[in-house]
Amino acid sequence: MLIDVHHHSFTPRYREALAKHGYDNVGGIPAPAWDTSIAQGQMERNGITHAITSISAPGVHFGDDQEARAIARDCNESSASRSREHPQQFGFFAVLPLPDIDGALAEIAHAFDELHADGVVLMSSHLDGSYLGDPRFDEVMAELDRRGAVAFIHPQVPTTGVAPAVDIPVFAMDFTFDTTRAAFNLVWQGTVERYPNIRFILAHAGGTVPYLAWRFNLLWAPNSPAIQRAPKGALHYLQQFYYDTALSANAHSLASLMQLVSADQVLFGSDFPFAPELITTVSVANMR
Repeated sequence: MLIDVHHHSFTPRYREALAKHGYDNVGGIPAPAWDTSIAQGQMERNGITHAITSISAPGVHFGDDQEARAIARDCNESSASRSREHPQQFGFFAVLPLPDIDGALAEIAHAFDELHADGVVLMSSHLDGSYLGDPRFDEVMAELDRRGAVAFIHPQVPTTGVAPAVDIPVFAMDFTFDTTRAAFNLVWQGTVERYPNIRFILAHAGGTVPYLAWRFNLLWAPNSPAIQRAPKGALHYLQQFYYDTALSANAHSLASLMQLVSADQVLFGSDFPFAPELITTVSVANMR
């Protein structure tokens, strides 16, 4: 079986929300066509037996909690319906309306208890500038930990600071950095230590995590405050994450990743439909 843990889906309401809030592209790529039949064709042609769908950046929170809750519910109900109709082909990661804490807790309960989600998708950061690992999200993390949940971390378009004056689509560079910031912050703030039952999956082979892991670990010098929060050291916690191969199933990326984790921590991801089917075909071939 080839299971794709990084496969994006859309609902009409979600497309409307993207247009309403000015997202004519995501990470520099226009939102592509997608429906169940398109997904099934791509899966069949590439030997993918099961896809776990999720919402991509920018997530569902555009500044209004009530709107975010409604969009999240629509996306999750639609995904659950698809999974019921095609249980052998589709599962889903439920999207949460973070940084709305109360809304996220309510959606976790609904997604797991009523919709039987396979896990949740979390954006690495949010429009208010907050990142995963921020202690304000501990209540959400505690609930995911209690459930032993899978949490798929997808990069976000950074929203703070001055945008770099380079004309390079965000997906090619800044996405990887935002994943790294979230992963490092989850470790640095002690979130992974406090909530060890959450099974985190980092998109795109962890962004730049494998390359920077040893450098990050230098912060655990004697008397570092990080020792109190995360006593086992950075490398230990980074090796607890799972990593998908989306846009990373190549010799350069995998060589670095496989120095950090074992093959058991590496999961297949296609990033379809943002990555065209040709990328899926090449990725599958490179994994064999």
